[in-house]
Amino acid sequence: MQQPSNAAQMECDVLVIGGGPSGCTVGPLLAEKGHKVVILEKAHHPRFHIGESLLPANLPLFERLGVAEEIKAIGMVKRAAEFVSFADGRKQEYQFAEAWDKTMPYAYQVLRSKFDEVLIRNAEKKGVEVHEGCRARAVDFLPDDSGAIVEAENDDGSTLRWRARFVVDASGRDTFLANRFQIKHRNPKHNSSSVYGHFAGARRHPGQAEGNITIYWFEHGWFWFIPMQDDQTSIGMVTWPYFMKTRDKRSLTEFLMDGIAMCPPLKERLMDAKLINEVEATGNFSYVSERNHGPNYVLLGDAYAFIDPVFSSGVLLAMNSGFLAADAIDTCLKQPEQAPVAMREFDRLMKHGPKEFSWFIYRITNPNMRDLFMHPRNTFRVKEALLSLLAGDVFGKTPIWRSIRILKSIYYLTSLSRPMRSWMAWKKRKFNIRPVEDAEMGHA
Repeated sequence: MQQPSNAAQMECDVLVIGGGPSGCTVGPLLAEKGHKVVILEKAHHPRFHIGESLLPANLPLFERLGVAEEIKAIGMVKRAAEFVSFADGRKQEYQFAEAWDKTMPYAYQVLRSKFDEVLIRNAEKKGVEVHEGCRARAVDFLPDDSGAIVEAENDDGSTLRWRARFVVDASGRDTFLANRFQIKHRNPKHNSSSVYGHFAGARRHPGQAEGNITIYWFEHGWFWFIPMQDDQTSIGMVTWPYFMKTRDKRSLTEFLMDGIAMCPPLKERLMDAKLINEVEATGNFSYVSERNHGPNYVLLGDAYAFIDPVFSSGVLLAMNSGFLAADAIDTCLKQPEQAPVAMREFDRLMKHGPKEFSWFIYRITNPNMRDLFMHPRNTFRVKEALLSLLAGDVFGKTPIWRSIRILKSIYYLTSLSRPMRSWMAWKKRKFNIRPVEDAEMGHA
C-alpha cells in the first residue's frame, strides 16, 4: 500500500515494527480485540531467516493463533533433541514424549521463509494492515504519553506517517527502539557468534528420528544440525569471538567447512552433502536491553534480548512475548488506570523465560554440565524437568521447578567435588566470552 511522500498523517491504535513471529503474534491478537493494528515489515515475504527449530510448547500457540494446520503442512516432525559430545563421541537423546507433561511429544523444524509467511498472511486475514517493503525510520513519542508519531519509508522512497496510541518493537535483531534509546548492551555473561548455511544430501537418522535436531559440541563451541522438508538441512556453527578472529582471509564458506572438519561426527553426516545457499554470519549473538517497556511501547522477542540458540528457544520466546503483550496493551488502551499493574506483570513474565533458559545456556559448554546432559538420571524427576525445559514448557503450570532446583544443586555439588576441573572451566569460559576487541588486544 503506497502513499505519496506528502501523504496526510494516518492513525492507528497499535503500530508494530517488524513482521516476524512476535509482531505477527501480537498483531492479529490485538486486531481480534477490536484494535486497529498496522505492521511495518522492511522485507518482502518470503524471505530468508535463521532459527528453524521450534519447540513443543510452540504448538499450543499455533492453535490459539489459528495456524496449526498450516504449520503442520510445512513442518518436519521433531520428536527429540540429540546431544553429541566431542570428548568421547557419546550420544544422548532426549525424547519430548518423556517430559513431565506427556501431551507435547513433538515439535517441528521449519523453513523460516515459509513459516514467517504463514504468520504474516494470517495477520492480514485477521484484519491487520500489513506494509511489506516498508522500513520504520523514526519514532517520536508525544510528551503527554498519548502515543507516538512513526515515520516509515517504502522501497520506492515514499514516506508514510502514523500517529499511534501504542508502539510495539518487534524488529528482531535490528533492535529498533533499544538502539534509539541506547539501552542495548552486550550480555556480559555470554558472547558468541554464528556461521550457517543450508545443505542438501545430509545424512539423516532413519524412521521417526529423521527430523530430530542434533547438537554437536566441538572444541570451539557447538554446531546445530536441523533437518527440514525437501532435503534441506540447516547447519550452523556457534562459536566464541577468539575463534571467529582466526577466520582471517578465509570466506565464510571456507570458515564453516573448516569448522565442520573439526567435528568428525558432523563431518561424516555431511560427507555427501552440498551447500545450496550463501553462507551467512551473525556476530554479537548475545545481548540484552535495560528494559522491555515504557510509556506507550513494548519491546518483544529479539528486539528485547537474545542469548544463544542452543535450546531453540527464540521463536517460542518471541511468540509468547506477543501473547503477553497483547493482553497488556489491551489493558493499557481500554483500562489506562490498570496500565501500571498490567505492565509490571508483562515485565515479570518477559524476564522469566530468558532467565530460566540462560542459566543452562551459560553452562552448556562446561564439562560438568556436559556430563549431566550426557548421563541423565531421573532421581527426583530431574530428567523429566530438564526435558520440559528443552520442550519450552516454562510458562505453564507444569510443576517442574522443584526438580529444576535439585538439578542445579547437583551441578553445583559436582562442580565443588571437582575443584580443579571447575576452576579451569571457569577460566576458559572467562577467556571465551571476551569481546573481539579484548581478544585482539590479547593477541597483539
